[in-house]
Amino acid sequence: MISFITMGIVLGLSAGLSPGPLFALVISETLSHHIGAGTRVALAPLLTDLPVIILTVFILSRLSGFHSILGMISLVGGAVIFLMGLQSLRFRGAEVDTSQVQQRSLSKGILVNILSPHPYLFWFSVGAPTLTRAFNEKALFAIAFILSFYMFLIGSKISLAILVGKSKKLLTGSVYIYTMRFLGLLLILFSLILVKDGLKLLNVL
Repeated sequence: MISFITMGIVLGLSAGLSPGPLFALVISETLSHHIGAGTRVALAPLLTDLPVIILTVFILSRLSGFHSILGMISLVGGAVIFLMGLQSLRFRGAEVDTSQVQQRSLSKGILVNILSPHPYLFWFSVGAPTLTRAFNEKALFAIAFILSFYMFLIGSKISLAILVGKSKKLLTGSVYIYTMRFLGLLLILFSLILVKDGLKLLNVL
């Protein structure tokens, strides 16, 4: 169970702290309005990801007997995580333009998350396969993965909103930059594990 919790924590932190559409909206809302506005936007994944999770897990369950397809999905997941890790290693700070920001709310955060391709790509290539593998071992493992992932995904975004609300310099600070680079190393490690699993499913190893 520890391995699934660790993966959930690392993936959640990386997704929560990496620049993207929802990240930009959290920061811009915080800077333009107040910390509470950014915090509400950070909660959007809790309302938008459930249908994506159900759909991707359903599709993968139908493919459970097709090891070659699952192997390819695992390889794609490894590539996605590797690219995320590479981006984190190259991270030099984040800049968010708030010059044209209008009043937004949780509904705007939900819209941004629904229209972003990131949740769909993540859950199909990485999240759902990991969740399925955890559930196949024990239902508690799957619950632990989901809880740790969302606790750190949402928690990291809320923490960013609070910290940026107090100091905009955090976005280019050394602590933030080196945290992202450390997460990048862990993501690359996880990507190698996914690639290894994919090669096993393809009977290459």
